[in-house]
Amino acid sequence: MWRKKTLLRMISIQRVLVRHGLDEIIKETHFLRPLRFLFYLFPKAKDISEPLGKRIRMALIELGPIFVKFGQAVSTRRDLLPTDIADELAMLQDRVPPFPADEAIAILDKVYGKSVDEVFARFDKEPFAAASIAQVHTAALQDGKEVIVKLLRPGVRELIDRDLDVLYAIAELADRYWETGKRLRPIEVVGEYEKTIIDELDLMREGANAAQLKRNFEGSELLYVPDVYWDYCRPEVLVQERIYGTPISDMKTLREAGTNIQALAENGVEIFFTQVFRHNFFHADMHPGNIFVTIDDPEKPKYAAVDFGIVGTLSPTDQKYLAGNFLAFFDRDYHRIAKLHLDSGWVPPETRIDELEAAVRSVCEPIFNKPLSEISFAQVMIRLFETARRFNMEIQPQLILLQKTLFNIEGLGRELYPQLDLWKTAHPILRRWMADQMGGRAAFERIKEDLPQIRDALRELPGVVKYLSEQISNDQLHFDVRAPELRDIREQLKSQQKQRYLLALGATAVISGTLVVTLATVTWPGWALIGSGIFAAFAGRPGN
Repeated sequence: MWRKKTLLRMISIQRVLVRHGLDEIIKETHFLRPLRFLFYLFPKAKDISEPLGKRIRMALIELGPIFVKFGQAVSTRRDLLPTDIADELAMLQDRVPPFPADEAIAILDKVYGKSVDEVFARFDKEPFAAASIAQVHTAALQDGKEVIVKLLRPGVRELIDRDLDVLYAIAELADRYWETGKRLRPIEVVGEYEKTIIDELDLMREGANAAQLKRNFEGSELLYVPDVYWDYCRPEVLVQERIYGTPISDMKTLREAGTNIQALAENGVEIFFTQVFRHNFFHADMHPGNIFVTIDDPEKPKYAAVDFGIVGTLSPTDQKYLAGNFLAFFDRDYHRIAKLHLDSGWVPPETRIDELEAAVRSVCEPIFNKPLSEISFAQVMIRLFETARRFNMEIQPQLILLQKTLFNIEGLGRELYPQLDLWKTAHPILRRWMADQMGGRAAFERIKEDLPQIRDALRELPGVVKYLSEQISNDQLHFDVRAPELRDIREQLKSQQKQRYLLALGATAVISGTLVVTLATVTWPGWALIGSGIFAAFAGRPGN
């Protein structure tokens, strides 16, 4: 049963929605049916003349960090949202109300154990940006380097723990009352989200993510990652190089500078697929508030990323199946798509492959009536998920970050350049990656990676052989095998051994009895031996 504070929080969420005139959200969320009556207890919003987008934004801010994160993610999908709502939600990316500068300075004084003025040559009290979990101030180190100082919001962990309890409660309701809840695995989805957002609360981890991403793109013309100043970093404070660039949402400035917008959009797609398939380490919070563009050479614009709190990785199996699905989709190989879904375990093993293939074809063929530049990955995935419902396809929680990031990248790319052909950029990367994975070079690389273990095993081999030989010579080597098939074989061997023993015993008894009858003066023991020998031999015949 839910804790009292969780139930009270769910009621307060509904109160906030009602106060901002968003009653319909409660009415339409059918798996909240057990609590839906509560909104009748709250007073209606007195003034709902404010635009819907603004009311949603203000409600999300009031509800706290987790809800703001949700709004940030949704804001990037302008192809799925009305423009006015998308504009309002975009403000959540870097315009959340800040906490007071005095609190920020008090946090730094406590963390460093000395005055902020002793640590930094300059610390700007006015926040540079404020988000749901942390806010950023600009500063200068004692050697003059310009930096940003990122601090966690006071009490943010308690707020997130509270709302995670609420998300779990909602997930339990969905799992119990929603007809598709089992297939969508809401409790596991919340569990995956919990790991992600808790990781965001450790700024040392964020610094490590930034350092890894910087190494991955060392020398790249596509992406710049700022340096981390580790001596100044703590779990609640991150100090990084300050970068200067144009926010990617500032299209006016980018166009006035003569920026090659098509190249910029295509580079964003290449960065994404390179991170996912070549590096297997991707920035998973790519909303416009975290992306800047350096336009020293407008024909070769370069991305500069910030905020590395959320990153994602995939298992080799998921990488392979995703790449295979993408390639099969654009090759219109629907049988391959169906087979990949079965092989990966995303649909139950009893699913008929021909039926799944037909269903995928019915979704995809109408889409290909459009030019590739007009095909939306987001729309395709949504349609495929809808189709997969009747095949009991389960949500893959480990892929949620990837799906969210892909949606963000596509939405951002299309906003920059509406004619963006996602496939034109992604196809060569995926083909090259698949060739690398399947070719001889990949096999050689895997062997090379395993060489240290092989070398260690060979080094230990003489000792292992010597030990086994000693065990065998001393009759101390025993195997305990419990497989059912081997148990049957063992029983058969026992039976055969018993038969051989009885036959040998019988033969010995008959021979001995014959000798006794022939040589002895008292013959009855001999005849007894002969009789028992015949009986033993008969008992030892196969089938007895």
